[in-house]
This record gives sequence, C-alpha cells and structure tokens, in this order.
Amino acid sequence: MTLRERLVQGLREPLVQFLLAGALIFIVFALRGGSPDPGERRIAVDEARVQRIVTLWMQTWRRPPTPAELDGLIGEYVQEEVYYREALRLGLDRDDPVIRRRLRSKMEFLAADQLESVTPGDDVLKAWMQAHPALYVQDPKISFQQVYVGSATDRDAAEAGAAKLLESLAAGADPAGLGQRLSVPSDLSKASRSEIDRQFGDAFAESLLRAPIGRWSGPVASGFGLHLVKVSAVQAGPAPDLDQVRQAVENDWRAATRAEREAKAYQDLLKGYDVVIARPK
Repeated sequence: MTLRERLVQGLREPLVQFLLAGALIFIVFALRGGSPDPGERRIAVDEARVQRIVTLWMQTWRRPPTPAELDGLIGEYVQEEVYYREALRLGLDRDDPVIRRRLRSKMEFLAADQLESVTPGDDVLKAWMQAHPALYVQDPKISFQQVYVGSATDRDAAEAGAAKLLESLAAGADPAGLGQRLSVPSDLSKASRSEIDRQFGDAFAESLLRAPIGRWSGPVASGFGLHLVKVSAVQAGPAPDLDQVRQAVENDWRAATRAEREAKAYQDLLKGYDVVIARPK
C-alpha cells in the first residue's frame, strides 16, 4: 500500500475526522485573534482530584493504587477530560436525545436529593398526624375480615384472581365460600397490631390501618401471600406525642408528598423561562 493510500485510509477513520474537525475549529478561532475558549485549554489535576481518583480506586479494590497504577488512572482522567472538552467544542452535546435524557435524569436526581434534604417543621408533621391518626395511635384495636387469595409467587395471576374475587364480594357474595383455606382466622375482632402481625406477618396491621373502613379492598400482602380485607372498625388507642413517632411521621410525609413537591419544584424552575410554542397548522 502506498503512502498516499495509507493517508486516504487514515482520513476515513472517524476518530481522525473528529480530531481534525476540532483542530480546524481551533485554527479558525486563532486566526480571528484568539482561542475558542482560552480558559479551558489548561487541565489541572490538583491534589483534591488525585485524592478522589484514589478513593474511587480503593472503593473497588480495597487497597491503594501502586505508583504505576496511579499514573495510569491520572492518564485516563486526562484522556477523558480532553475528549470531553473537544466534544463540547464541537457541539456534540447539542440536540442529542440520549445526552438530553441523561442530563434531565441527573437534574431530576439533584432536585429530588435537594427535596429530601428539606426538614419539615413541627406544624407540618402535626398536621399530617392529625390527618392520619390511625397510623400513629398506640396499639389500636382492629376488627376485620380477610379472604386469602393465594401465594404472591405469580403476582400477575394472583392479582387477576383477586380482582374477580373483589367483584364477587362487592356484589354481596359470602366471603366464607371464597378464596383459599389458610391456618389463620378469617376474621378478628378488636385485635391489637402486635397480635395481627404475629399471625399474618410484619406490616399487615399497618396495611389494615390504611385500608378503607366498611368495604372490601386489596389485595394486601402478608407473610402468606395476598389477601382481600374488609376493616369494620378501628378503635384508636391514646395518641402519642410527636417526639415519640417523629421519624415515622416524617418518613410517611416524605413518601406521600414527594410527587407534589417534585411538581412544585419543577414549576418554580419553569417560572424562570419564557416558553414559546408554535404548533403546526
């Protein structure tokens, strides 16, 4: 192969074309009297950056890198930084749907992280407790019926069966003739949270406290599988002070208001933009 043929073949390589395009842009700006971005032509790998590189290495390998390994890691960082800056100089970050989605995901993550760092005041938490008293009363007594749907191994099939049973119960069918047999009672009266959880598994009582009163609902998960439940009454115990259940109240408030707070945060960002939409006629 002649030298000319080698040069032609080399120019067809995408990486070579990429670097030549970057060099061309730089030359054009230089001829105009300056660099395209003079402040970004210097790559400084300071002690803090090296320490971050070492920390990331140690998190993976559980040991510090050798001097040769550290030199290689720093070289990889410099190479990544060079390609990153050249890509920005060529505008490769613009109008790329993949990059736009990644940036959006990162912004949403940062926004969510900022939302979670907000600590609600006592007034907010007390109002939440008052709106959901059954979740925090001390040892409430719960009266309910349950129909065992079956194991949750095949959840799609179990939920489909639960939907059919729920229709039958809503139509007035006798719950005693529905569902699968189970060793636990089909109904309990004025049972404590601890008693219910002892028989059905952790968190089953809390699911009952969240269920509507006086009608069949579900399915609700237990240690056995899925159930349809009908809570007939909840006899509240004494209400605790906020300090006794603060963490539980705050966790519930965060989970329940997350979507609302995210929507508000987006609207606050949107206020800073003038959005003009031209729809096709």
